[in-house]
Amino acid sequence: VAFIPGSILTLGAGAIFGLAQGFLAVIVGASLGATLSFFLARGVLRDRIAAMTAANPRFAALDRAIAKEGGKIVFLVRLAPIFPFNLVNYAFGLTGVRPAAYALATVTGIVPGTLAYVYLGYAGATAAGGSADSTKLLVNVGGAVAALIATIVVARIATKAIREAGV
Repeated sequence: VAFIPGSILTLGAGAIFGLAQGFLAVIVGASLGATLSFFLARGVLRDRIAAMTAANPRFAALDRAIAKEGGKIVFLVRLAPIFPFNLVNYAFGLTGVRPAAYALATVTGIVPGTLAYVYLGYAGATAAGGSADSTKLLVNVGGAVAALIATIVVARIATKAIREAGV
């Protein structure tokens, strides 16, 4: 809601809370923040957000695609970080997407990236902690790299689908 970079908070959640609790904290926090931003844009901040997005051709294309595909486009945008997360939360509030479809697509769409970033934070904290168990360290670092690669692959596929939808 306050335009604080989510990637830093997500890495920190993995480092501080561990994989499971960090993931849960980020999913809940990011989903609540995204939904609050969405409703603020639909209400008290509508004119301000509309002025910020009015001259953006990518937002105009996104709005047209959402008119046709709704939650599917929200889901794909969440998978592919081609738009800044915080700004798009507000921008989606200006579109015709239904709130329930927006919330569901947001929660499900942020899962892969959230898992990857939380895992990176967790693996980094484990590596920095000087764990004596080199096998555990190797598994954590390997898992973090695999999660990052999987996230990049999913983001590329989603980006292609978004472009094919006209955004």
